[in-house]
Amino acid sequence: MPTKPDTAEKTRELLKKVRRIQVRADKLVNDVIVGEYRSVFKGRGMEFDEVREYIPGDDIRAIDWNVTARTGWAHVKRYVEEREMTAVLLVDVSLSGRFGSSELLKIDLATEISAVLAFSAIKSNDKIGLLIFTDRVEKFIPAKKGKRHVLRVIRELLSFEPQAGGTDVAGALEFLNKVLKRKAVVFLVSDFIDEDFERDLALTRTRHDLIPVRISDPRETSLPDVGLIELEDAETGERVVVDTRRSRVRDLFSEAGRQEQQSLTGLLRSIGADSLEISTDRPYMKDVMAFFRRRERRMKH
Repeated sequence: MPTKPDTAEKTRELLKKVRRIQVRADKLVNDVIVGEYRSVFKGRGMEFDEVREYIPGDDIRAIDWNVTARTGWAHVKRYVEEREMTAVLLVDVSLSGRFGSSELLKIDLATEISAVLAFSAIKSNDKIGLLIFTDRVEKFIPAKKGKRHVLRVIRELLSFEPQAGGTDVAGALEFLNKVLKRKAVVFLVSDFIDEDFERDLALTRTRHDLIPVRISDPRETSLPDVGLIELEDAETGERVVVDTRRSRVRDLFSEAGRQEQQSLTGLLRSIGADSLEISTDRPYMKDVMAFFRRRERRMKH
């Protein structure tokens, strides 16, 4: 009977994984992403600086009516861009992420994209935090700066063993809204296989710059013709046998998957959230760059 690797070996393997992700993420950030990240996120936060007299051409929405009434002259509030920003990764590690029909599992893809976003944040002199969740908040690491902190975030994602297997997006967002006192960029990395999170999603969108990052796999909307197969819900354990030789079965499965995706897309659009969609069957960099371009165009209008 094979023996389990000792603690030292596990540590070595973990460090190797961290190093591999660090090298890959660092290269992608240096070569492509960091400039785009700064252009669509930096300077979005504003902090109050002073009140001064109104100058023709100033935005009338900035008028401070209290000071104006007190002095008899129109005054406006002046704001300056915050020098740093806080970004938080909300990463879903529920059992549905332990699925993948291509090279990567969904959880592997979630970890890698989280690492890229984390390195983009620190190279822009921002803070990065981490919230790991299933159907409960499993771990929260407050936002800090620096490379050592980012490596800790990556180690946590690679080695974390969740205590539960379900998904509660609403619970994670509710926790975040309680602990975050100032506006932040919130990357919600999940496959969104959950229900009843619409209210908390909309509320978080009003308080923070919410970026849903949807992780998917092509087999969630398409069954191959391989005869009788048993499908299992990773989070509930429920099993069902289906005959994939029947085109009707494959069509119903595909239609159900498409409807779920369209429902989520409609929800995200209704609350005005800029979402990023990535899949296990294709390189994610094109999707990331397309997201940045969409966001930049929207910001200019």
